[in-house]
Amino acid sequence: MSVNADKPHLWKQDIALSVDLYNNWFMEFAPTAYRQTRVTTTQQVESALIWTTNLTNITSLILRQHPSVLPILRMATAPPLARDRLIGLAGVLPNLVKNMEERQRIPPKMESAILSAELEKISQVFARLIDKDIFPWLETNLSPTDAQVHRAATIVADRLCGAVADPIIRNAQEQRQLAVIRQWLEERGYSHVRGGAGLRFNTLQPGNFAFRLNIPVSLSANKQVNIPVDAVIMPLQSLPGHLPLLIEAKSAGDFTNPNKRRKEEAVKIAQLKSTYGDNIRFILFLCGYFDSGYLGYEAAEGIDWLWEHRIDDLELFGI
Repeated sequence: MSVNADKPHLWKQDIALSVDLYNNWFMEFAPTAYRQTRVTTTQQVESALIWTTNLTNITSLILRQHPSVLPILRMATAPPLARDRLIGLAGVLPNLVKNMEERQRIPPKMESAILSAELEKISQVFARLIDKDIFPWLETNLSPTDAQVHRAATIVADRLCGAVADPIIRNAQEQRQLAVIRQWLEERGYSHVRGGAGLRFNTLQPGNFAFRLNIPVSLSANKQVNIPVDAVIMPLQSLPGHLPLLIEAKSAGDFTNPNKRRKEEAVKIAQLKSTYGDNIRFILFLCGYFDSGYLGYEAAEGIDWLWEHRIDDLELFGI
């Protein structure tokens, strides 16, 4: 029996209330989350300026020693460079750039001679495109003042945060959503269990819940992958062999992006059911802009949902 998926006559009102809740949160807390990230990012940029002697020493050796400097340097050029644009301009191996940016490392198996040549090509691109309006000392050859360095670091940090503004907001919103779930559960006698090695979703004890667990699913007879799930709750009255409720926390600041990604949940529930059977329960915890088109698609795929503004509906899911 569905809780919300089979009640389209309620969707319009719930959509409006959900949008209001998200907008109120955004106006009050999103700027703070963004500013906090910008402060941290500014410090990272200032470290990068120290490593590169205020961008006067961007060499292959520096890039090798400090791979994490790469995205900062991309935002220090005129114009700022997207990752793929840098790869194209420098004519370097995509795997090198991906490792440096996503894993803050040099590919461990790359031959030293090839690595040096690739990093040299990257450093040459930066040498030509560094934004000298932001770093005026590169033209005057004078040592920059502390104020100039901090100002330049702030500008680059703004560029970096602007490029990832949506993920910053999404991360802050997800943390808030999980905190709301945790408070609701603990007020009703549930206990939080930290995830880690050895904790499996189907061995949780009744009355326990965990966040961000990986659940193994079988894609074929010989292939298994892990699906990350935001919240896993074993109801207090569970009997041996019962499966927990799985919750995916989702928020959206506009109506477009959820509809672009709505198939992701359908794929996830299909993989879960193919591995654990039709008794597996997987729902969405929604806050923000989710229109009737999105809701109708998820309902057709057999996915129910819980609105944050009506979190007490968790009781209707047996929690």
